[in-house]
Amino acid sequence: MSERRPLSAPTRVADFLDLHHASGAFVIPNPWDVGSARILAGLGYSALATSSQGFAFTIGNKDGNVPRDLMLEHCAEVVAAVDIPVSADLEEGYADTPEQVADTISLAASIGLAGGSIEDFSGLVTERLFSLEEARERVVAAVEAGRERADGFVLTARAEGFLRGAPVLGDVIARLNAFSEVGADVLYAPGLPDLASVKTLCAAVDKPVNVLAVGPLAKHSVAELADAGASRVSLGSMLSRHMLAYLVDAARETLDRGTFSWAERLGGGKAIDGVMR
Repeated sequence: MSERRPLSAPTRVADFLDLHHASGAFVIPNPWDVGSARILAGLGYSALATSSQGFAFTIGNKDGNVPRDLMLEHCAEVVAAVDIPVSADLEEGYADTPEQVADTISLAASIGLAGGSIEDFSGLVTERLFSLEEARERVVAAVEAGRERADGFVLTARAEGFLRGAPVLGDVIARLNAFSEVGADVLYAPGLPDLASVKTLCAAVDKPVNVLAVGPLAKHSVAELADAGASRVSLGSMLSRHMLAYLVDAARETLDRGTFSWAERLGGGKAIDGVMR
């Protein structure tokens, strides 16, 4: 593993933005705690993104059931643990109003995050997609809050239609274009059903696009997603879910059968020890 030099906050933001405009696509994995963040950074990834669901699992909660202060505390710990840019899954900004969204972005930037995402779905009370105008106003507030920071902030605007019962590609594209027009740096529509929809979306917008490599898209390589137009490929909660699934299978084997075949598959000790403090 190559030794990295710690980056200042402005450098992290600039480097993170530059990654989106390089040729091809970069993969941004999603750690769920400090240990997994250090492992992923130590393996050589160029940036990390937190996972709201992954972190929620570490404290025994469901996704969407973590208060803002606790989530930002987790994000601050990840930022402090690595020397590469970190972007945060900020869900709906933990807020329904644009003013509250701006406050969340200001707090996120103040702890050293290079960026973060805001989605157009309200999970606080009504569990609904915000109207296009509401969603646009929230992105405006987030963009302005980020620009007020001397170091800057890379804002990813998310259109959640494919995950929230409104899987109409044209509507999702219209939302993303509206978010782009008001200054979002990166666009993201999780849950796209196939490579064709990735190509259509990327051709219809003018900002870098993040693609979530889950479901049908997981069968495609990073190169194929890049050829379709993706600038960034994220893993969401997949890594944390994979590790928890392994835990369930291993523990169930020992509980039900009294055997330890899973212990024969252990590995990575030196690589893990090498990045821990």
